[in-house]
Amino acid sequence: MKKTRELKDLFTATVKAGIIRSNLIPMIAGLTLALYTYQMEFTDKIPEIIFAIIGTALIIGAAGAFNNLYDRDIDAVMERTKVRPTVTGTISFKTTLWLAIGMAVVGIVILAQTTLLAASLGFLGLFLYMVPYTMWSKRRTVYNTEIGSLSGATPPLIGWAAIYPDITHPAILGLFVIMILWQMPHFYAIAIRRNDDYKAANVPMLPVVKGIKRTYIQTNIYLVILIVVSSLLGTLSLGLMLVALLLGIGWLTLSVLGFKQKDSTKWAKILFIYSLLYMTILYSTIIIYSTMGIIFDLY
Repeated sequence: MKKTRELKDLFTATVKAGIIRSNLIPMIAGLTLALYTYQMEFTDKIPEIIFAIIGTALIIGAAGAFNNLYDRDIDAVMERTKVRPTVTGTISFKTTLWLAIGMAVVGIVILAQTTLLAASLGFLGLFLYMVPYTMWSKRRTVYNTEIGSLSGATPPLIGWAAIYPDITHPAILGLFVIMILWQMPHFYAIAIRRNDDYKAANVPMLPVVKGIKRTYIQTNIYLVILIVVSSLLGTLSLGLMLVALLLGIGWLTLSVLGFKQKDSTKWAKILFIYSLLYMTILYSTIIIYSTMGIIFDLY
């Protein structure tokens, strides 16, 4: 029993299980939104739903394993990551590599059972995370967060595409852009709280290179754009748009008021917590709204 638990902990740490779970929420939001938009029943799309969840989870897990593998040198000097299995040697380079490759291949094949577009988006998200972000921008530019956000925003698109192979609807495009914009204030807040770690690892996060004031200004710029983009959800539901607008305005208000207290660590902590609430509330609302809409349409 103890051995099994240890192996489970080793696996979940290697594939970053927490990130898998958090990214499945926006994927399911995109999926249920497509079902509602095109008036499809859950029972007619059960295989696609199952394949979308499993395939997406495997691809995100593959990305996490590859990232852990490539960033061993960085992780070794950061307090938060120095106990990862790929750093301590608890799991070997070869094992992690084959795990990442296997999960990626199987995940893409499974997504292809829904639509080729979903599989292509899964591959694109994985590629963007592995190459432009992990292997290039993370170590070279303060815009690594922006570049990494592209891969982080693919789950809603994958969910939608698994149900309907056309991602040109303004609502899903809005969800995609919201997911991109959400990541900047979220990861800036993490970077401020882990400033010393990123300095030690020579990772050029915005607060480390440009300072807190620049980070504050850039955070607010992204939040203003986030509020504006929320209007795209109005093409599907005024209610969803209102929820997104209120959440965005609340985030911007907290940012402005919190920064005036001149305690950057406390400001970053507040924004970090709010970013998690924003994602949870918005995507849960979308899932509930879409699900209830589908059920009501049936009766």
